[in-house]
Amino acid sequence: MNMKRSISIMTLLLLLFTLVPQATFANDLKLESPSVILIDAESGKILYEKDPHVERAPASVTKLMTLLVAIEAIKDGRGNFEDVVVASEHASQYGGSQIYLEPGEEMKLKELLISIAVGSANDSCVAVAEHLYGSEESFIKAMNEKAKELGLKHTQFQNTNGLKAEGHYTSAYDMAMIAKEGLKHKELLQLTSIKHYKLRENTEKPFQLDSTNKLLWWYKGADGFKTGWIGEESGFCLASTAKRDSLRLISVVLGAQERRGNFRDAMTLFNYGFAGYKYQEFMKKGQEVGQINVDKGEQDFVTAVTKDNVGTIIAKGKDKNITKEIKLMSSIKAPVKKGDKVGTVTILKSNTRICEYDLVAKENVKRGTIWRQFNKVYTELYDFD
Repeated sequence: MNMKRSISIMTLLLLLFTLVPQATFANDLKLESPSVILIDAESGKILYEKDPHVERAPASVTKLMTLLVAIEAIKDGRGNFEDVVVASEHASQYGGSQIYLEPGEEMKLKELLISIAVGSANDSCVAVAEHLYGSEESFIKAMNEKAKELGLKHTQFQNTNGLKAEGHYTSAYDMAMIAKEGLKHKELLQLTSIKHYKLRENTEKPFQLDSTNKLLWWYKGADGFKTGWIGEESGFCLASTAKRDSLRLISVVLGAQERRGNFRDAMTLFNYGFAGYKYQEFMKKGQEVGQINVDKGEQDFVTAVTKDNVGTIIAKGKDKNITKEIKLMSSIKAPVKKGDKVGTVTILKSNTRICEYDLVAKENVKRGTIWRQFNKVYTELYDFD
């Protein structure tokens, strides 16, 4: 009787394991951090989460937003990477991780950004903020406006560096969205992927910067972002990214209590993501997909191309019945600008929409002359061949 019962139980367990989706067993991940998230960097799809909306002190992970706002300010014309920044007395007064700026000391803006990304320099954050926005307060306002623009509901910044401050918080989900936005700028990844950097070479104050992000050494494919710790209040935090075989993932770990616990949890998350998912590409960026009639243009057609690479993250073993659907405008009126949207390509699984990408005009098409329009109409009317 006991033998039959044991066989029945084993059969039931085997059936459950077969029927329940593999992702369900992600709950078995052994993570010490109280708040974590793992997302696909391109789509933002959540692959794993654990209390991702709890508001927590992010410590120096704050600097990921500082770098993002600074890079966007530079691209908006507020500064240049080669600008010479003069450190203020206010900037030189910050303790903790720093490069020991002195009042009046001059340093290029790019080097200050490197010192933030690699050495987590608190004083550099303030110097950069003052240079780009005139004051640290104005820069912090820009940080919070950026958070609002991204639709983040559990983020509020009180400073640029993540030092202890009442009302300074974020969540794992919000920080993942900041990281996703940051990846739109290649400069941010370039900065946070640096392992070592020497400041003030050939001076009396040489300074060696060493990245605090150990994943750059410990995990294959890891190439950003930022660590953080300000004691028990924050625990050990990490916002990081890794890429393998065209699949880029973002993980955020907040509040690990054991030293290096943030790295262990991030690696566990990445292992889960890369083991269970892959990126499938369907079309290359700039690939031609067809032509569209141009009404009243100097030419009769414009070529439609993909605006970006067309692809999607897919659970391994679940890549059947995936198709793409291309829809082009029947015609477009001149003038047409290069990059104008002229259609879409949709990725479907079993006829259910997964994601959609824009198709755009490959070239400019000016409005045709009146004589050309007349000649075209005449030809259409009297062409009897």
